[in-house]
Amino acid sequence: MMFHGYEAATARRPRLLPWSSLEGNPCYLVSDDTGDSYLSRVADNVESVQLGMAEDLLSHAADLLGNGHGKATEPQLHFLASRLAESLRDVHRIARSRGARLHVPDGNDDESSDFTPASRPDSC
Repeated sequence: MMFHGYEAATARRPRLLPWSSLEGNPCYLVSDDTGDSYLSRVADNVESVQLGMAEDLLSHAADLLGNGHGKATEPQLHFLASRLAESLRDVHRIARSRGARLHVPDGNDDESSDFTPASRPDSC
């Protein structure tokens, strides 16, 4: 599906970056380009690293919790929960950033989607 004006629409929207300021505030990139600037590529790389670390952490959690023998210690579980919370925060920020950059058709596009809530499959 082709959306007309997609590049122009995304270029005007600030991009939520995958890091915070020293004060913990969100950082945004406002750019006139189509998302191929140096800082955009750095943000893409940071997001990729964060998603890879989240995947590794999930694997570690499965190993630690999946043995069924209850041998994980309280400090190990606390450490794991802390890292999972950090990872969830990062992944949530990436999802918000990417979702905000998606083009939402205004109904005037030549091509329309066949997707409706009624056509959504019940399971994946």
